Order: sequence, then structure tokens, then C-alpha cells
Amino acid sequence: MLFTRECDYAIRIIRALSSEEAVSVPKICQMENLPSAMTYKITRKLEKSGLLKSYRGSSGGYALARSLSSISLYDICEIVSPDILTFECMKKDHYCPMNRSDAPCKVHYEFSRLRKILVQELKGKSMADILR
Repeated sequence: MLFTRECDYAIRIIRALSSEEAVSVPKICQMENLPSAMTYKITRKLEKSGLLKSYRGSSGGYALARSLSSISLYDICEIVSPDILTFECMKKDHYCPMNRSDAPCKVHYEFSRLRKILVQELKGKSMADILR
């Protein structure tokens, strides 16, 4: 249950773009104290997913493609770190000898239960709610 640095940076990028105007990557880096290379990498992921739109040219940069009210913390983290909050044994095709249908693993069950609660909480508030 580790939130990655990439997830943290992605949330900060969205915060930098909350004015809904196009902002250049160097300006985002300055506003949020982020490293340039990582910021470029993350903005490309966010753009590819449809969360950001890019503008080319001298006054170009990135802007939100969706409203802040339609973006949750979960949405952002899921884009940049899809396996966040998932232990190896919880992955779909992973075989765990300690978690069989005839003898379910109680630890696996508990982590799954906690993950559901955390995902629900991450989806529960929009970035608009958080940034107010």
C-alpha cells in the first residue's frame, strides 16, 4: 500500500493545472517544485489517458481535459501507477499456494477488504472538493 512518487507528482501536476488554463511544463515544475524529466513523463501519461490536453507552440503547455469535479485521487493514481494498492498475491493471474478455494488465505482476504475501503475513499471526493 505504497503511494508512489509518480502518483504524488501526478496529483501535484493536476493541482498546478487547476486554474484550467494551459501551463507549460517548466512552469508546472516551478509551481510544484518537480523535476523536469519526471514531469514530462507523467504529463504524457495523463494526456494519453485523456485527463490532460496539450497545446503546442510558444504559449503551449498542458491543461485539464476534464473538470476537476470529475477527477478523483483514484483516477490520477490509477493512470500513473495501475498496480497501486495491490500486493503480488492479489494480482489476477498470480497463483498463491496459501490462497486456495478449499482453504482461503485470511491475510489475502483482509488486504482485499482494506484495498476496497481505500479505493472507495480515494474515489469519494473530487479534486475540486479537495482543492477548495
